[in-house]
Amino acid sequence: MTVFVLGSINLDAVARVDDLPRPGETVAGLSLELFLGGKGANQAVAAARMGVATRLMGAVGGDDSGASLKAKLAGYGVQVGDVVELPGVPTGQAHVWVANSAENMIVVTAGANAMVTPQQVAATPIEGQRVLLCQLETPATAIETLFRAGSAKGALRILNAAPALPQGAALFPLTDILIVNQTELATYAKLDREPVKLEEVSVAARKLMSRPDQTIIVTLGAAGAAVVRRDEAFLVEGKKVKAVDTVGAGDCFCGALAATLAAGMDLAEAVETANAAAALSVQKAGAAPSMPNRREVEAFLEG
Repeated sequence: MTVFVLGSINLDAVARVDDLPRPGETVAGLSLELFLGGKGANQAVAAARMGVATRLMGAVGGDDSGASLKAKLAGYGVQVGDVVELPGVPTGQAHVWVANSAENMIVVTAGANAMVTPQQVAATPIEGQRVLLCQLETPATAIETLFRAGSAKGALRILNAAPALPQGAALFPLTDILIVNQTELATYAKLDREPVKLEEVSVAARKLMSRPDQTIIVTLGAAGAAVVRRDEAFLVEGKKVKAVDTVGAGDCFCGALAATLAAGMDLAEAVETANAAAALSVQKAGAAPSMPNRREVEAFLEG
């Protein structure tokens, strides 16, 4: 019952503003907070908070931020023995602007995240890992090495193909469950607009399949998530809540899904649980700090 995450670890600098700036415009920040972030870290925290043993592999710089972020991850219950500290390299950073409307803009500087190598992955034992979870903020070559190893070990391989990158598509054949949002789906399927209805989403998602046994999950924000297989597609409706900060909601969904699948839950129930976790996460500020625990999610589903 374990989740192994390969992914990014960032220091998130989150500034709240009334309205997002237009190009060339300067706006006053209402507040500035520093958080643990990065898709890999966020998803690992979300999985660990759901009560499943979670390992994170990645890299931070040999600076104060790197040591601090590792300590924060461990505080959330994430196993960080596979996170390396690289001297002379900066820790990854994300600069996030969040408007009163809860919309956001993000600039990510990879730093140490770009230094994760296939050799580091190949030297790491993954026996006994039920689920392997990756995103695209670390090199695709490292993810490929992990997924090829996972195939031999019988682990479920989940790829959150975000951000949408050309090299991400090359990993799809090695993926058992692919998770994208509507924007990413439109990019990978080469559509001129984002699909909205389930029928449109399922047609576009099937363009990305390379094996008949693959599952594609398309997150639809407040509307929930579409689950698409070769011969079926269904919508798991979202929970209606008032959003305070949508940063990290997709990561919360991915981590919670990985944890519930690792624990043996069937896919439809796992997606419903992950939807509930993501709905809870948008009601708090920050990414990692907003991830709910399993008791909170269960109570929310029962309510």
